Parts: sequence; C-alpha cells; structure tokens
Amino acid sequence: MSSSIKVVIVDDHPMVADGICAILESYDDIEVIATLSNGQEVVDRVGDLQPDVILMDLNMPQMGGLSATEILLEQNPQTRILILSMHDAPEYVSTAMSHGARGYLLKDVPTEEIHTAILAVMNGETYLCGGASASLSPTSSDGREALTAREQTILLQLAQGKSNKEVAGNLDISVHTVETHRKNIKRKLGINSTAGLTRYAMEHGVLQGTGVEF
Repeated sequence: MSSSIKVVIVDDHPMVADGICAILESYDDIEVIATLSNGQEVVDRVGDLQPDVILMDLNMPQMGGLSATEILLEQNPQTRILILSMHDAPEYVSTAMSHGARGYLLKDVPTEEIHTAILAVMNGETYLCGGASASLSPTSSDGREALTAREQTILLQLAQGKSNKEVAGNLDISVHTVETHRKNIKRKLGINSTAGLTRYAMEHGVLQGTGVEF
C-alpha cells in the first residue's frame, strides 16, 4: 500500500489500548491515529479522525461497542469495525457481526493476527479469529440461524403490533436500525409478513408472560 492504514483503538482499559497501539505501530503499514476510551468518543470524533479501521471493545462505560457500531454504520455504512474482545461466547460474536462489524478478534490472539485482520477488512473481507469463527452462525433447534438478543427484543415488540417508529422510540435506536433488524429477522426465519412474525412469536413462546392477547 502506498500509504499507512489509519487505525483508531477504542478500549476503556489504558494498558490494553497502549499495548495494542505499541504492537500495531511496529508495522510500517499501520498508523494508530487515536486511542479512545468509549463508544461515545469514537462517535463524536470519527468525522475528524477519518480512520480506515476501528478496533472496538464491547463493554465500555457511557456507550458500549455494539451501540457505537450501530451509530457509526448508520452515519457511514462503509465504516470498517473490528471487534476486539475478551468474550468468546457465541451470542457475543453473532450479535457483533449482525450489527455490522467486519470482524471479531479475541484479545489473546497472537500479535500478527491483529495485523492480518486489519489487512483483511481493508480488502473488503470478513475476519474471525479461530476462537470466534465457529460462533458466526449459530442455529436454533429447528435448524434456522438463531436470532440475536436484540432481534428477539424487536421481534417481541413487532409481534405486539408496534410500528418501526414505536420500536425505535422504545429502544432508543433509529428507525433505519429497526428496519435493518426486521429484514434480518425475516431472512433468518424465512418469514415475509408481520402476521407471519406474530404467528412465529406465538408458536415459539416469545409472547408468553407478556399479557398480550390476540
């Protein structure tokens, strides 16, 4: 590459951020242009920083990595976000990827793998480290791709008859984000109508205990 890849690191643990920064700056093709401590900071500063790749932790104060990823991708769908987390549970990996992250790395991966992942997403690829790759597309008991926790929440509200705008207001997200989740839910479940979503929710116990009557 003729110029360095501009990277922003977002992690609320200074020792972790500084360590990753030192690792990446040992590569001639990487330039770490900022280390930030939470999702709100990267949302506020991304316009000025214009990074090529954002390395994002998940659990941070003020705004976590998933919320920041949603907002950043609403503003610019081409944003390249790599999740760098200590969590290897399937729900973390699948949720991060469904939110639009380009890749998922565990914090204990070898130094060179972080560099490899950055190059991969710069080339338009998706990158999952070995510990996360098996968790990309978990399936439910009926063989369908499982819904994430956020998708289950949205499914419940849609099945209750709420509009996209109402769901967005209740969850403090944009209508566009709700529409994206709705499309993903329909794709995963193979359902094309709201009535079908409601029927699925009833048959699979999603509405149990909600007090909703049909």
